[in-house]
Amino acid sequence: MKKMLGKKLQGIPEADQDKLFDMVEKNPALFQKIATEIKALQKSGKDQMAATVEVMSKYQSELKGLM
Repeated sequence: MKKMLGKKLQGIPEADQDKLFDMVEKNPALFQKIATEIKALQKSGKDQMAATVEVMSKYQSELKGLM
């Protein structure tokens, strides 16, 4: 999984990538839920950035707790 995400996160400093991997490992179900909701919003017509911002703001407190 790290290799797959590493390819998607090229250009992001390795330290930041490690923080992200740690967050995903702490609560993979949360990130699965976020991904599912983003995909659903995209299917309803929102572009990826708008859908991501909307869902991430919804889960902002949970994400802060993982940091």
